[in-house]
Amino acid sequence: MTSIKEKLKTGKPTIGTWMQIPNSNVAEILASNGYDWVTLDLEHGAFSLNLLPDIIRAIEIGGSVPFIRVAENHPKDIKQALDAGAKGIIVPMIETVEQTRDFVKWSSYPPMGTRGVGFSNANLFGKHFDTYSKTINSDLIRVIQIENIRALDQIESIFSVDGIDAAMIGPYDLSGSMNLTGQFTHPEFLAVIQKFQNAAEKAKLPLGIHIINPDEEQLKTEIKNGKTFIAYSTDAVMLNHKSNLNWEKLIK
Repeated sequence: MTSIKEKLKTGKPTIGTWMQIPNSNVAEILASNGYDWVTLDLEHGAFSLNLLPDIIRAIEIGGSVPFIRVAENHPKDIKQALDAGAKGIIVPMIETVEQTRDFVKWSSYPPMGTRGVGFSNANLFGKHFDTYSKTINSDLIRVIQIENIRALDQIESIFSVDGIDAAMIGPYDLSGSMNLTGQFTHPEFLAVIQKFQNAAEKAKLPLGIHIINPDEEQLKTEIKNGKTFIAYSTDAVMLNHKSNLNWEKLIK
C-alpha cells in the first residue's frame, strides 16, 4: 500500500474523512471504507481524552491511519494527541510563520523539537518506546489548516516551513473571515482559494480542502483543480445527508 507521505510527495490525492461522534464502532466502519485516514475532530467534536486510544485502535483495525485535529495549536494539545497514538496531526487556524514553526517544534522529539518524552499509549507505555521514539519524528504527518484571510499576508513563507507535509483549507472559517460565510461560489472567495493554490504550487506543498457535504462530483473537481489532501465530509454530516428519494411520494 502506498503511504500517505509517498502520495503527497508524488502528487497523488489522499482522501480521508472526519469524525465528530465519539464512538469506536463509527470509527471502524469509516476506516473500513477505503479512506486513507480518519481524523478525530477535537476542536468541534465531542471527544474526551480517555476515549482517544480506543477510537484510534478502531481506526487502525479498520485499515486507515488515525489523525487528530487538535483544538488549538498548543504544546499540551499536540502532546496529548500524539501520546494517544495519532499518526497525523492537523492544527487549525494557522495564520503566521511563527505558528507554523511552533507546530513543527511542539510535535517533534528533541533534537528536532521540544515534545515531552515519556511512556504513553503511542508506544504501549514503554514496550515499543525505542522504535517509536526513533521513527515518529519522520513518520508523523503534519498538516496545517488555513482558515483565515489574514494567513494570505504570510502564505508563501508559511508554506515554505520545513516539516509540514500538507496544508488544508477550512472553507467555513475562511469564508467567515471574509464576511462571506458559506458562500463558496462567491468570486472573492474563489479568488482567495486560487491565491492559496498558487502559493502552494510555488512552495511545492500539497494543498487540500474539506468537502463538507458528501458530493462525488465536487471531489472530482477538487482533484482536477490540484487538491491532493482532501477531507471528505464528516460522520455526522453523512448521517444527516438526505437521499434523493422523495419520501412523501413513496408513502402515498
